[in-house]
Amino acid sequence: MISMVMVAVGVYARLLKHAEAAMACLAVDPAILLIVVGVLTFLITFCGCVGSLRENICLLQVFSVCLTIIFLLQLAVGVLGFVFSDEARGKVSELINGAIVHYRDDLDLQNLIDFGQKEFSCCGGVSYKDWSQNMYFNCTATNPSHERCSVPFSCCLHDADQAVINTMCGHGMQARGYLEASAFIHTNGCIDKLVNWTHSNLFLLGGITLGLALPQLVGIILARLLINQIRDQIKLQLYNQQHRANPW
Repeated sequence: MISMVMVAVGVYARLLKHAEAAMACLAVDPAILLIVVGVLTFLITFCGCVGSLRENICLLQVFSVCLTIIFLLQLAVGVLGFVFSDEARGKVSELINGAIVHYRDDLDLQNLIDFGQKEFSCCGGVSYKDWSQNMYFNCTATNPSHERCSVPFSCCLHDADQAVINTMCGHGMQARGYLEASAFIHTNGCIDKLVNWTHSNLFLLGGITLGLALPQLVGIILARLLINQIRDQIKLQLYNQQHRANPW
């Protein structure tokens, strides 16, 4: 049921977008990601549910194998991310820079970036000047956009008692130096903020990872136990049939 809701939300979000805008940012489209994860989750859980209800060994084996693959992939990603931390940082940097380029092309992506910059009190990838990669915020003299040399409003410093957000607060900030701009916006990039947050919340991330891994392990173990029980029942039925036909 959860996977079907995920697919429905993803399809609804996808249909609301303009086709050209969605295609321009397909690789980082949250709606597509939601649909793919929802479909995969539905197929796997469908095999587990129907396989256990109908005592179908084939479906239960598919369910068990899929959970095992997902568990091993999560383990591999965690180990590789720890061992190759510099490469992982580079991939995150590429992802953030790509998202900056397509900031105005996708509303979901725009909201996601604004949320991240507000939560982590950061701006851009390495610094606030990374927003010059976006065609609307580009700081070159030939840029005709009225947002030239600006940054999104989510980079700005906001007062706690401020009722109305000034969406033009980042206007012209890229043209200012770090010290001058720091009085109005967050000048630190989101990559360093994200890395520092990860180091500060290792126990939390470990608990979340364990919370995701335990149900998968339980599902794998229960599926294997059920498969063995079904096979034992089949052997017992065949044994009884054989002995009824040949009492000697």
